[in-house]
Amino acid sequence: MLVLVINSGSSSLKYQVRDTDSQELLTKGLIDRIGDVIPDHTAALEELSTRLRRELDGRSIDAVGHRVVHGGERFSEPVLVNNEIVRSIERLSPLAPLHNPASAMGIRAVHDKWPSIPQVAVFDTAFHRTLPERAWRYALPDSLYRRHGIRRYGFHGTSYGFVAPAAARFLGIEPERFRAVIAHLGNGASVAAIQDGKSIDTSMGFTPLEGLVMGTRSGDVDPSILVFLARQGYDADTLDNMLNRESGLKALAGESDMRSIEEAADAGDERSRLALAVAAYRLAKYIGAYHVAVGGAQAVVFTAGIGENSGKFRELVVDQLGPLGIRLDPEANLARGKQARLISTPDSAIPALVVPTDEEEAIAEATAAVVAGSRKPAASF
Repeated sequence: MLVLVINSGSSSLKYQVRDTDSQELLTKGLIDRIGDVIPDHTAALEELSTRLRRELDGRSIDAVGHRVVHGGERFSEPVLVNNEIVRSIERLSPLAPLHNPASAMGIRAVHDKWPSIPQVAVFDTAFHRTLPERAWRYALPDSLYRRHGIRRYGFHGTSYGFVAPAAARFLGIEPERFRAVIAHLGNGASVAAIQDGKSIDTSMGFTPLEGLVMGTRSGDVDPSILVFLARQGYDADTLDNMLNRESGLKALAGESDMRSIEEAADAGDERSRLALAVAAYRLAKYIGAYHVAVGGAQAVVFTAGIGENSGKFRELVVDQLGPLGIRLDPEANLARGKQARLISTPDSAIPALVVPTDEEEAIAEATAAVVAGSRKPAASF
């Protein structure tokens, strides 16, 4: 089955085409400046169609899989898309205002262009629907949960769902018996506690803002700071912009690009050194806590852009995990590669791994499985 995987942003559309039988990546690309050079997502699909005719040499797309960030409490697995599903994605937009509206626009644009092709929505939050209530509950009035759905959801689930079994297989452990702490580290970053192959806790919460220090997001802060600032005249939009776009590494180091921050730190820039220290310390604390949560991790796993490529940041984190008996192999840590690899020493009490993620492959496989298992086509829009 040829699956077109789409990750729709408000002003961009990333895509890949994969053959799920051969697991071959046939083509990938980015269409950006939507709303500027390209009027809207429908026009972007016209451009994509032109590219695919050229790049696929006449082969036809069998299905389309969409990454959808927030599935709320309703969606615990990928679903075949129909109009009611799209409306549900749109209703969840207040929980992911930068992502869900764009996903819905992408789905509608695909339907307008290729109305007979089945589409599947794959949700970032779905993997974390196994969280026990003690992990997803906030200590807030119950009415906030019942009326507004305020609870911890977790994100990067598609990545965790791909990496957890891959790490287990690498270690020769049955995935359904695997206990691990996995850190998905990119511009957005989170960490998950995996027990028996399932998520039992994760650092992101109601939105992707909670948890680790990220590129431009603050991660955990004292909620009273926001109350204090509101009383000083900061409105909701200003606070939202500050927390999501002007905080994190950007606030500490003056920029959000990890490679640039590491270079500046190596050159002696104290702000950059502090930014790395704060981010690494926050992650090390979470790893220690989640080691306890899973009943003793069988592995600590790094994945995603920073997790896979930044040996320096991994070193800053693992050097703080000595009380867990984890010891880094400096040479292995600096090695590069696209395969899963061990970065700890043979005598390390817990192995530390780098396992590359492939969210697009996971979305393609989920899409193929849903379409193959459906007994009837998606309802018309």
